[in-house]
Amino acid sequence: MNTTQVQHCGSSVLVSVGGELDEEAGTVLQQALDGVAIDARDLMVDLHGVVSMDSGGLLHVLELHRRAECLGLRVLVIGWQPQPQQLMAQIAGIRGPGSATGERYALAGFRRLLEQRAQHDRHFADFGVGTPILSTAPGE
Repeated sequence: MNTTQVQHCGSSVLVSVGGELDEEAGTVLQQALDGVAIDARDLMVDLHGVVSMDSGGLLHVLELHRRAECLGLRVLVIGWQPQPQQLMAQIAGIRGPGSATGERYALAGFRRLLEQRAQHDRHFADFGVGTPILSTAPGE
């Protein structure tokens, strides 16, 4: 289950997300930008409440980020929890604890790498062909 709350405060928009961020959460997350005013300058996406995320959910966050930038918004994603950070590290191929993927997310090149690899993983999962980048074994 996913919850999304949108708050407008002056020229800033805060999108708070909670629960599980997966493929089904996309529609609700993408609607967060529907009512953004023309004079909005900043978008803050708060992921403190996200307990789990899969590659589909990560792709939705990346798409929200891209759409906001196309609208001329400065984007800041905060509150990366351990499981989503671990997912990003797995997708990016970063090994070991403390990979600081939440901080790396701010870099456009890192977001492009995540998007390419998450799309690759989702494609192979959808069609059951080849080997996905991410392991699906429990506990990894």
